[in-house]
Amino acid sequence: MGKGYRQGRIGEEIRRIISDMLLHGLKDPRLNSMVSITAVEVTNDNSYATVYFSPLGISSDEEEARKQAEDVLEGFEKAKGYIRREIGQKMKLRHTPELIFKIDHSMEHSRHIESILETL
Repeated sequence: MGKGYRQGRIGEEIRRIISDMLLHGLKDPRLNSMVSITAVEVTNDNSYATVYFSPLGISSDEEEARKQAEDVLEGFEKAKGYIRREIGQKMKLRHTPELIFKIDHSMEHSRHIESILETL
């Protein structure tokens, strides 16, 4: 069964709020780097929201890039309560979803596919 319209709207609103917080509200230096919120998936019962993010402008070295992405993930985990409270205040939901942050590897995957296609 497809994803509901309400979950899609809630996910987009959460994405917008977190993106705005990255620009104006969060003081954590790990989150002040260029970070893009790529998607937010909300469960059918609105109890969990998985937030996918992609750090931008990271090092070309794979080891350094992975370390920077892990630092950003730690920053999000540290600020999870504050972010959830802000979402609850701005959206006025009866139950604010629990946030789960995950690194979005789609950019790396697309670069890998592109390099394979170039070799053909």
